[in-house]
Amino acid sequence: MAARLLLLALACLYAPRWASAQETTVIVKGSAKIAETDPSYVCATMDWWPPEKCNYNQCPWGQSSILNLDLDHPFLAQAIKAFDNLRIRLGGSLQDRVVYDVGTNSPCSPFTNVSNGLFGFSAGCLSMDRWDKLNDLFEQTGAIITFGLNALDGRHNVQRSFWAGKWNSTNAYDFVNYTVSKGYPVDSWEFGNELSGHGTGARVDAELYGKDVTELRSILRQLYRAPLSQPLLLAPGGFFDQQWYTRLLQASGHGVVSALTHHIYNLGGGDDVHLMRKIVDPKYLDRAEDTYRDMQLTLQRHGTWASAWVSESGGVFNNGRHLVSNTFMNSIWYLDQLGMASKYNTKVFCRQTLIGGNYGLLDTETFLPNPDYYSALLWHRLMGNGVLSVDINAPRKLRAYAHCSKRHQGITLLLINLSNSTGYNVTLQNDLNVSVDRTSGHRRRHSSFAKRAVSWLGGKASSETTKRDEYHLTAKDGDHQSRTMLLNGVPLELGDDGSVPALNPVPAAVDSPVYLAPTSIAFVVLPRFEAKACS
Repeated sequence: MAARLLLLALACLYAPRWASAQETTVIVKGSAKIAETDPSYVCATMDWWPPEKCNYNQCPWGQSSILNLDLDHPFLAQAIKAFDNLRIRLGGSLQDRVVYDVGTNSPCSPFTNVSNGLFGFSAGCLSMDRWDKLNDLFEQTGAIITFGLNALDGRHNVQRSFWAGKWNSTNAYDFVNYTVSKGYPVDSWEFGNELSGHGTGARVDAELYGKDVTELRSILRQLYRAPLSQPLLLAPGGFFDQQWYTRLLQASGHGVVSALTHHIYNLGGGDDVHLMRKIVDPKYLDRAEDTYRDMQLTLQRHGTWASAWVSESGGVFNNGRHLVSNTFMNSIWYLDQLGMASKYNTKVFCRQTLIGGNYGLLDTETFLPNPDYYSALLWHRLMGNGVLSVDINAPRKLRAYAHCSKRHQGITLLLINLSNSTGYNVTLQNDLNVSVDRTSGHRRRHSSFAKRAVSWLGGKASSETTKRDEYHLTAKDGDHQSRTMLLNGVPLELGDDGSVPALNPVPAAVDSPVYLAPTSIAFVVLPRFEAKACS
């Protein structure tokens, strides 16, 4: 009854706009997949930054780092559990200054401000007691772990940001050995952070990096003795530089690197006053497509054994921007990037951060979810691994991505409206030349128009086969910088006990247009859409 009333309310809300909305068509090509993602495509990061990390007179990290986060906060565990195996990547700028307190005789000290340190900080230490507690959280929540190792240990700064010398693997070896001895199931080890190309703070030659990655692979083979227990080895966790990445693959050789990882911060710095405009500018958003395409081509030409990951992406670098990165508007950027990257066979997309900075999925102080948390959760629950091609007969302000559905047959379509003034009536079609006669239940072939609207499979039409599920995301009170997201008009808020709210769809007639309001997002689930690639 409640769902029926909600649907009626939505119909009343949207009815006056249907007549004036722009008519558009989205054609989903369900005959073949164009790419595939990993089941743990949605990923979030935990970073090393201490409270003293500040930019633009703001210090938004607080107690949110790997070393000081309150791991017992009830909201934290529930937020992770809601994903049923969320991938978490532990890493960030200071990972190449981390000492692992195993087999060392030095005091285990935190990061402190120093004038001559990398990024203005001293080395910091991860105690094994803290590592044990982190793994307690991961086991409790079912998280899948990617850990970024220090790749500067043993090297020295020779000129400006250039570092030379052989990597000292002793501390990393002892740490991995401890992890294996405790039975902690680290899924993948990433070597270094932003040391590729021109680097960020520090850089290392690609050939030298390749030799050190080869040594790390040898260590992993030695410590993980069962062949089926071998973790993935990721590198280099930096900004994509096609020449540097190619040289890394050539230097390390066949089968050493499991995935090439890169970072995406395509919106600019946290002091950029044009961020809101960039997020809804299709030409600006499309620039990132070149990076995904070039990464895919690099792997096809030089590393067919490896895959592509985005191991860190916050959109806005230097902590994100308050009242942009943690608001509804950022979900337009975030979901568009998830869709865009997936088309180029990106297997994993790690969001900076799970918590910390202005771009956390969770608020640094309250642990309450920001809008992007719910966007990530909906993607994770609805969008399956198979990526489908989409044709859009509409202005570039309408974005559309399609995947095989996650938990059942059919497809899930993601629609994003970048326009703040135009709504769209979106007619969904597939690329088959058949449709279903709803009166007889028989299929008919159309020779005059090969691309007909087919959103259900054969057999007699029923209430189940003629309905689709819609999840419409909008900003509270129409304020695009609101930190409260509405799902089908209902605010998304935690329960009193920190429980994640139910993410319920509204049903709609499968052969009716999808109305997409200005500056809004919709997931549309069509369980009976005829897509051979998804069967």
